[in-house]
Amino acid sequence: MTLEFPAYDTIAVEIADHVAHVILNRPEKRNAMSKAFWVEFPDAINRISNNAAARVIVVSSTGKHFTAGMDLAVFAEGANSIMGGETDPHIHADAFRTHLHHLQETFSSLYNARQPVLAAIQGGALGAGVDLSSACDMRYCTADAYFTIQEINIGMVADVGTFPRVMRQLPDGLVRELAYTGRKLEAAEALERGFVNQVYDSQEDMLTAVMALAQQIARNSPLAVTSSKHVMNYAADHTTEDTLRYLQALNGGILAHSHMMESAAAKMQKREPVYPDLKAVNGPWD
Repeated sequence: MTLEFPAYDTIAVEIADHVAHVILNRPEKRNAMSKAFWVEFPDAINRISNNAAARVIVVSSTGKHFTAGMDLAVFAEGANSIMGGETDPHIHADAFRTHLHHLQETFSSLYNARQPVLAAIQGGALGAGVDLSSACDMRYCTADAYFTIQEINIGMVADVGTFPRVMRQLPDGLVRELAYTGRKLEAAEALERGFVNQVYDSQEDMLTAVMALAQQIARNSPLAVTSSKHVMNYAADHTTEDTLRYLQALNGGILAHSHMMESAAAKMQKREPVYPDLKAVNGPWD
């Protein structure tokens, strides 16, 4: 389907051959996440997911760095608008909790997207850049890439998603070291520790490889792919026994014999299989 997007200021979106490419597009600001970003980015991801506009999402950026994290102006504006004034401090605390929830949902949109999300990272991914990266299904980076839990360096706790996700993706002691010191996790170490899937010499090489991988995923049954992501996300928060029982119920409803027959026929006929796309679901009554 053809999906139209608003005129975004901080990102660009391209969709071709079943792959949506979402590009952070403020290179002159090291792709720092301005106030507009926190509205535009989840809007784009949710539009793609809800409308089944692609089978895979790739997130990349422009310029030397993936992202410098949250724009300092957003910190200042948030502090002034939420914590300022004469209002009861407990009322302020509730307002801040709600504000933080909206920020967290920005990257939860990646984790909850129906499609796999691949991140292609060059240069620095600081602060909220780690939040964004960790919410993706897979991460790929250039040799000069690095990840920094930057919040400790400015006297605060990382609170937009780093800890609940990175604690599953890296050893406990390493995450604590990164969080307490604010040091860089360089590309080579990130690969060795399993945080990234592969490291490339240049951004061009990385994007070529990631797009090829995205195409490989897009050739598979969208129903099987989205269901696999759903189950893996479920398994991350549940026991093995819970997940096995959940799979019994899930596959009892969505196991698609017609898709399996199409896969077998395509192999026999030496052609690409043809699968139906997911249905657009834009609201509770769709």
